[in-house]
Amino acid sequence: MNQLLIALGVMTVAGSVGLVLRRRRATDAPTQAGYAVPVQLDRDDFAPGVPWVVAVFTSASCSTCADVKRKAQVLASPRLAVVEVEFTAAPALHRKYDIQAVPLVAIAGPDGAVRAGFAGPVTATDLWAAVAEAREPGSSPEPELGR
Repeated sequence: MNQLLIALGVMTVAGSVGLVLRRRRATDAPTQAGYAVPVQLDRDDFAPGVPWVVAVFTSASCSTCADVKRKAQVLASPRLAVVEVEFTAAPALHRKYDIQAVPLVAIAGPDGAVRAGFAGPVTATDLWAAVAEAREPGSSPEPELGR
């Protein structure tokens, strides 16, 4: 009987120590979602006379932004405007669309709905394919790019 009481006591102490150690263990920080690309653009803010727009949100101090802007500018045509929205030149637009990080690209159609976008650096191939897919669904072998 004494052995049973001792065993029960040891198990209780071990369980209590385990609970204390579990509570003291540091928990991992929750995974943060990436920065959000706006879902809608007010077309009056971005080349209202052109059906498609690629809005490139940038900052003058961001070297990656310059690279993304350069890749996007190649896409400009009479039916697609590429608009740079540099932070110091247009802080109100950065606030309006809650831009938290740059570079950020939003590809919007005639109704202002953002069909694709990228937060952070993007390859020219991915950007161009996303624009093609947004303008003509089914034209890209990777239709999920920018979504």
